[in-house]
Amino acid sequence: MSRFRFPNSIKVGVIGYGSTFNMSKIHLQDMRKAGMTPTAVAEIDPERLKVAEQDFPGIETYTSVANMLKRSAVNLVVIVTPHNTHAKLAMQCLRGNRHVICEKPLAITTAQCDRMIAQAKRHRCMVTTYHNRHWDGNVLQSLKTIRSGAIGDVYRIDAIMGGYGKPGDWWRSSKSISGGIVYDWGVHLTEYALQIIDSEMVEITGFAHRGFWDCKSRWKTDINEDEVSAVVRFANGTRFTLTITSIDADTPWEWMRVAGNKGVYRFNHSTWESIVHRNDRRITTRGSNPPDQWHRFYQNVAAHLLKGEPLVITPEWARRPIHIFDLVDRSAAKGTAIRTKYR
Repeated sequence: MSRFRFPNSIKVGVIGYGSTFNMSKIHLQDMRKAGMTPTAVAEIDPERLKVAEQDFPGIETYTSVANMLKRSAVNLVVIVTPHNTHAKLAMQCLRGNRHVICEKPLAITTAQCDRMIAQAKRHRCMVTTYHNRHWDGNVLQSLKTIRSGAIGDVYRIDAIMGGYGKPGDWWRSSKSISGGIVYDWGVHLTEYALQIIDSEMVEITGFAHRGFWDCKSRWKTDINEDEVSAVVRFANGTRFTLTITSIDADTPWEWMRVAGNKGVYRFNHSTWESIVHRNDRRITTRGSNPPDQWHRFYQNVAAHLLKGEPLVITPEWARRPIHIFDLVDRSAAKGTAIRTKYR
């Protein structure tokens, strides 16, 4: 449990206020809706600090994390920076006895996650990652259908996302900064699958394709893979396959296909379809997914810190996709399957 006591509200700060997607602004707005108080922003670009002051009049602004931790009363920090900076910044904030939320992914490697979890326990602080899509309408609907037994026992899940296009010249295309092509949407799809499959991970196999695109960018050879595929085997015999690609000219409409011994359920963000066999008949049902419930992430964080309610996205849960991707990278390089350390 935290060393902090919150009498009325949680004072929050963000690290990073970049213009892409306005993510930090959205975080602060959503935290305010959950009863938290936007208090500070740390950002190295003075022009972006001016934007933060316009978005949140009166907010404290700092050009370094060290100054924010030294001078501000923030007790919860959200890290909205490139993936390869999450672990270092989280460790700095945890040493300063602040609770930490990282934009997904939690980190890039299993070892980084392990250090963050150990540091949080040492300082009796919370560390988690922003898995808002844990409450996407598509996965909530899929869980409702699958748990009803409509498609029987799940034995395989296939997920694919991407298309055909040259990587952009930004940090998300850098292997060393982003972690690789799977560390963006691949995290979400994997988290969906881990919700659906109620079993322990056993073994990971990875495959990678490189060198198709002539990427004359600032990253030179430090460019993401063209395509990565993962196969995750679970103790109950279920397997999950994931492919994230930039060279597939005809990816299917569904993001995820869940196969059970009585039928199939597949979905993308907006729609779903089930195909079941009943009395020698093939029955197809289609529908629209319910609205997303992203607000539940920050509601849960606030309830955890203020009332001691269980944290839904624990750091151990957030480590699972990272452990998979870490081993996928090693497996692809070695050309062999690798047993998991964490289940």
